[in-house]
Amino acid sequence: MFSIDKWHNGAKWTNWAGNVVSYPGEMHLPQSIEEVSTIVKQARQAGKNIRVTGAAHSFSAVAMPEHIAISLHNMRGLIAVNKDRQEVTLWAGTYLYEIGPLLAQHGFALINMGDIQEQTIAGAVSTGTHGTGVTLGSLSAAVMAWGFVDGTGAYQEHRRGLDDVSEALHVSLGMLGVVVKITIKVIPLYALHYVGARETLANGLAAFAEDIRQHRHVEWFYFPGSETIQVKRMNAVAPVYQSEWHKRVEMLKLQIVENGAFFAMSELCRWKPALSGVMSKIAAANVVEGEKVGISYEIYPSPRSVKFQESEYAIPLTQFEACMEEIHATFQKGIFHVHFPLECRTTAGEAGFLSPTQGRESAFIAFHMYKGMPEEPYFKWVQTLMQKYKGRPHWGKQHHLTAQAVHTLYPEIERFLAIRQQYDPDQVFLTGYLKKLFLL
Repeated sequence: MFSIDKWHNGAKWTNWAGNVVSYPGEMHLPQSIEEVSTIVKQARQAGKNIRVTGAAHSFSAVAMPEHIAISLHNMRGLIAVNKDRQEVTLWAGTYLYEIGPLLAQHGFALINMGDIQEQTIAGAVSTGTHGTGVTLGSLSAAVMAWGFVDGTGAYQEHRRGLDDVSEALHVSLGMLGVVVKITIKVIPLYALHYVGARETLANGLAAFAEDIRQHRHVEWFYFPGSETIQVKRMNAVAPVYQSEWHKRVEMLKLQIVENGAFFAMSELCRWKPALSGVMSKIAAANVVEGEKVGISYEIYPSPRSVKFQESEYAIPLTQFEACMEEIHATFQKGIFHVHFPLECRTTAGEAGFLSPTQGRESAFIAFHMYKGMPEEPYFKWVQTLMQKYKGRPHWGKQHHLTAQAVHTLYPEIERFLAIRQQYDPDQVFLTGYLKKLFLL
């Protein structure tokens, strides 16, 4: 959670997971577009680079500031509602957990959402943050217009169209400018009927292709080395709110069972990694099954109090079953000490120049390692495996991409870089990390 008390020049900046740390010389909290413009102009003149840090929920160094850090914490809230177009405009610093209640007041809701709601809307759309649903895109796909301050300090507005600027802004990693306003497509307010079940991996794989077409949302949790998976299915229904009592029960269940007990198991695994396989199977055997109905923005998120490192890749949807079978076979050999379940989701394809899906229906597989346990050997194996299945990483998660790999995986990268150069000719928004990632 953002803290104003810790936001001052030279202060330590770290991401949520604690694996990325920096000490930027300047830390700003602008309250207006004009203030953002002034900061950018001064940075350009001084030859310094800028990062907007969002909620610091990325596991990679994509948000790490070097010279100047900007937080849009003071630029939050709903700006406008267009009921005819079913669009809303938000200040870019608005946190996802704030958006649902704001939209509900006007009878609207986000089309889709992930299970973490602490990010800012700008950070989420700039990194391609996604939920699950094979007919649904990422949060980036819902953006209809962007308002941003470019590398010269000029304020720009661009409405989505069939043009290179739109495809570059779709997932931009903040490399075109400081996004200050976001206009997104919304839909009428709805509730979600959630059903959580414990199933076998074999049955899940056999039914997967049909299952993801029958339900609006399907999400898997695969427990390493176990024959058991948790399957979460959700479908849209007429708006209904959970009772306060029911919400308290659900929160207590999450905190005690899924977070408290899992934290204890994780600490045991950190103390003795060889216990990981056993703990994974215990967790699988105790999957919480259940059913609930509630307004969408209350059902999507799942509180995460157990900290971890994460790497996530998008692979062609048609390769999911084969990939999961190979993953399962590897875990059964006991090569890696991993007790954290793998999270599996699906999305529609998107055409953005830096979109990991590159226009194809995709399965996202997320790999986690408990904080304090060595993740490097595991994540290196993940990268090698994902190369076999033509996987592209989520930009906000840990990965080992090089500029050469980026230029191979993203065929339109030169078009993106041309637009980037147009809006940021002096590389105000390129940190050392981003230069190594994108410049040959």
